[in-house]
Amino acid sequence: MKTECSSALKGRIHSTESFGTVDGPGVRFVVFFQGCPMRCQYCHNPDTWEPHGGTEMTVDELLTEYRRNKNFYKNGGITATGGEPLMQLPFLTELFQKAKAEGIHTCLDTSGIMYRRERDTEFQSLFQNLDLVLLDFKHSSPEGHLKLTGQKQEHILEFAQALEKARIPMIVRHVVVPGITDGAEHLTALGHLIGKFRNLKGLEVLPYHTMGVAKYKNLGIPYPLEGLENMDPARAKEAREILLNAIRETRRQLS
Repeated sequence: MKTECSSALKGRIHSTESFGTVDGPGVRFVVFFQGCPMRCQYCHNPDTWEPHGGTEMTVDELLTEYRRNKNFYKNGGITATGGEPLMQLPFLTELFQKAKAEGIHTCLDTSGIMYRRERDTEFQSLFQNLDLVLLDFKHSSPEGHLKLTGQKQEHILEFAQALEKARIPMIVRHVVVPGITDGAEHLTALGHLIGKFRNLKGLEVLPYHTMGVAKYKNLGIPYPLEGLENMDPARAKEAREILLNAIRETRRQLS
């Protein structure tokens, strides 16, 4: 007797979080995608880098998990994070298409590194089912971005431009790292850079922490920022004010 194989698209998922409260509005079902091309020096999820790791899952399996706690997500929704979800664009698009069909708020936490203008048609299918983007801006300059992440900055800027054109609300996230991304000159330049985007709706300044160091040891990977101490939360607040002032300055010039 012949057995039929399922043709359902499968994604590689690192893990899920049932009650996330820091990755988008409200209480959220957070899906951590496996695979990332970035090698950020402060990354706290090195176990998500390998694209062939994780567990294969279908969209329906993920939505079944979501439905188990559906009543808790009334003011929340689903957030795709990683890793880098855009590495699995077809799967991510299907997840958000089916989520929107059920009236679920969709949020994408991404660096935007996988965006390519020549693939814009594919991205438009995602944008049609995307409510909010948490966009990680790593550095204010192309040189600093390349040194910090191992990847060029240009595609992140192109992705932000595509989001603006599609009128998708964007919240910028920036990790403040002592001695690397906490300088006033850098922060001011970053504020000027992101302040020009009219779809910018929020700013999250995240203080550097060392909670991921143990993962590097477990994986046998040297930690690039070995010995660097946690960022003082008070200093992170100061950094946010510098960024906000630069954003306001840019917006005054544009108005």
